[in-house]
Amino acid sequence: MYHLLRSLLFHLEAEQAHRLTLGIARGLQPLSPWLVRPFLAFEDPALAVTCWGITFPNPIGLAAGMDKNARLVRFWEAIGFGFVEVGSVSARPSPGNPRPRLFRLPEDRALINRMGLNNDGAVRIAQRLSHLRHSRPIGINLAKTHDPRVLGEAAIMDFCESFRRLAPLADYVTLNISCPNTAEGKTFEDPEALEALLQAIFATRRDLGLSVPVLLKLSPPPSGQTIFDSLLEEIVAVAKTYGIAGFVATNTAADRQGLRTDPAVLARIGPGGLSGAPLTHRARSLLFYLYRLTDGQLPLISVGGIDSAEEAYVRIRAGASLVQLYTGLVYEGPKLVRRIKQGLLRLLSRDGFSSLSEAIGVDA
Repeated sequence: MYHLLRSLLFHLEAEQAHRLTLGIARGLQPLSPWLVRPFLAFEDPALAVTCWGITFPNPIGLAAGMDKNARLVRFWEAIGFGFVEVGSVSARPSPGNPRPRLFRLPEDRALINRMGLNNDGAVRIAQRLSHLRHSRPIGINLAKTHDPRVLGEAAIMDFCESFRRLAPLADYVTLNISCPNTAEGKTFEDPEALEALLQAIFATRRDLGLSVPVLLKLSPPPSGQTIFDSLLEEIVAVAKTYGIAGFVATNTAADRQGLRTDPAVLARIGPGGLSGAPLTHRARSLLFYLYRLTDGQLPLISVGGIDSAEEAYVRIRAGASLVQLYTGLVYEGPKLVRRIKQGLLRLLSRDGFSSLSEAIGVDA
C-alpha cells in the first residue's frame, strides 16, 4: 500500500509531501493503538537493549528531523519504533530557511535538506512533552538557534537554555554540534568550542540535579576517507573528559561526492545536508572508528543509509547499540521498522546469537 501512496506523494514537492504525510499520521494518532499497531507492531525480547540503565524494547529508533516538534511520538510508538528522538529543538522558535528546502534524489535513494532548524522552540515543545504519555524512551536533540548573531558565549547560553527546559523531560539528550544548516555555517566540532559548551551544559545539568545521559551528534567523514585525522580524537577526548554518555553518528553531509544524480540537478538544488544511501559507507567507517576509540565502553547510535535488516545488522556488529531511520522511511514506508526487526531476529539466529546485545561490536 505504501508503494502506491509513495508514487502519489513523489509527484508532490518534497516538503509538501512530507507535511501531508505527517498530517495523515497526526489524524491517525488518537486511534493508532487500534488502527496502526495491530498491522505494524512486532516485538521480541531478544531485540531488547539496555543503555544508560534504560531498556529499549528494540534498537530501531526514529532519527531527529522527522518529528521536530514532538507532535507524533505516540504514532511512532504504534509503528513499532523502540525509541524516538525529537528535534532538533532550539531555544527560540524558528521558521527555518525559505522554500524550497527539501529535495529528493531518487536515483541515489537520498534526500537533501536545508530546512534551517525550523521548530516551535524549547518553551512550546517542553509544554507539549510535559503533557505527553509515552511508553518508550524519548531522546531530545538540541541545536543552536538558527540566527547568525547567536555566536560564541551567546550560542553556549542558547544551548543551555534549551537544555534547562527540556532535559528534565528526556531519557537522553543529544547535542547537535554538527548541523551543516546553521545560518553562519559554523559548528561546535572544534575542541576548544566543544569544551566550553560541555563545561556549561554539565554545569547546568548539575544545577538541575539531573543525571540524564548527554550524547554528541557528529558529522560524517569526507567521502572516501578511511583514515581519520587527530581532530576526531580530540573531540572524543574532550567528550570523555566531561562525561559524554555516547555518540550519534552521523549527521547529514554537505558535499555531493559519489552521487548518480545529474550534476545539473544538484546545481539547481544548491546547498543542504545530504542523507540516505550515499552515507552508508561513511557512517559505517565512523562507527568502526568510534567504537575502537571508545574501547566499546560508550553506547553508539548509528544513523545514515539504514534501509534494511542487513544494513542495521552490519551497524550492530560494527559497534552500534542502537540505530535510527529517516530517509529509509521516506523510500520504504512504515513497514520498514517491522521488516528490520524480523530480519534482525533471522540474522541473529543464523549467527548463533540468542540476543541482539551479544552481537554488538563483534566485527569491530
